[in-house]
Amino acid sequence: MSRIEKLEREVNLKQLQINSLLAITQAINENVTAEGLFSMYNSFLRWEIGIRKMALFFKESGAWECKTSLGVSDELLEQDITHELTRYRSKQGLDSSNHPLIREFDLVIPVMHKDVAISYAFIGGFHDDDDVYNKVQFVTTITNVIAVAIENKRLFKQQMRQEVLDREVELAAQIQRSLVPSRLPSSSAYEMSSIYKPHFAVGGDYFDVVEFADGNITFCIADITGKGVSAALLMANFQAILHTLVTRCHTLEEMVNEMNAAVHRITQGDRFITLFLARYNTHTRTLHFINAGHTPPLLVMNGEVVRLKNGCTVLGWLPELPFIEIGGLCLMEGGMIFTYTDGLTDIVNKKDEAFGEEHLMKFVKENAGLSAKDLNAALLAHVEKYRERQPYPDDITVLTCKIFPPA
Repeated sequence: MSRIEKLEREVNLKQLQINSLLAITQAINENVTAEGLFSMYNSFLRWEIGIRKMALFFKESGAWECKTSLGVSDELLEQDITHELTRYRSKQGLDSSNHPLIREFDLVIPVMHKDVAISYAFIGGFHDDDDVYNKVQFVTTITNVIAVAIENKRLFKQQMRQEVLDREVELAAQIQRSLVPSRLPSSSAYEMSSIYKPHFAVGGDYFDVVEFADGNITFCIADITGKGVSAALLMANFQAILHTLVTRCHTLEEMVNEMNAAVHRITQGDRFITLFLARYNTHTRTLHFINAGHTPPLLVMNGEVVRLKNGCTVLGWLPELPFIEIGGLCLMEGGMIFTYTDGLTDIVNKKDEAFGEEHLMKFVKENAGLSAKDLNAALLAHVEKYRERQPYPDDITVLTCKIFPPA
């Protein structure tokens, strides 16, 4: 081959490379699918560059998959080379590999992004008279262009999915905030106050208070397994169930049985709810309650602290509750009913010491003379000091009911 013929050949190859890159760039700008880009890549390497063997790998769901190939059997391409690929951090020959698929090729071209491989191109089947250097240079360039375009598509899709998820979470948080009462009833017979601090945007804690025309109240606190959108949806269902049953059912036992059946129908036993449900009769000054597997609330009365444990197992786990024990108390001298979720006692300080139930009981007993609102405010200040800027481990919800003594 004369020098002029060689130059003409090099010029033609360069022109082909430029045309190929322009076509790829235009396809990327026109948002051609990943499959379309893989097809173009295959065609350019086969017909324009004369590559005889090629395999282009991208990672999908944690595993490396061949997206397009030339001159290699499907049987070889089905072999897993994930562990082999970690060896290749730069362009290099493959003489040292014993893997049957990798031995089909002469060269590997990794495409790296922030020191992480996003693609691998294997090429081979060169002839002695091939202009290997120029071919490899072009394959490297076009592989990088394709790989970056595919990675950008992946990142864009990931961003879109994240934006959709963020909107769903924000919607769920709005739904959840609307389910939790922003104002609590009060009267000459009682005062109520709450603390509500979801750990994430959407938590699993719930509380509610229903005041009746005769002045009596029903109140509850609950902890729904799970977090996020699913917890918010279950909470919305639970609130609807509660508000339907609270006026229809004559007894707490009937109410809890129907709640359990409804939650089990919704979750099929895969999720459950812990619940403390109570009714206070302002005329007879009696409190009846059922604790369905919830952290026992604290009743401070006459200087003593009582844990309100009577009840049943969690709601939704079984289609029927095997037993229910209703608790009852007469609050003739008044008292403080402090209900909470276990995120409060799980708070830890820098020594990894949990706030704990004993610490909480001591605090509530010492501050039972405060109003419900002031006790909760004092508790928040105390917790902030105790945790020493350590993160909250879970949702924190408190519902405090101060029962006033008779005038």
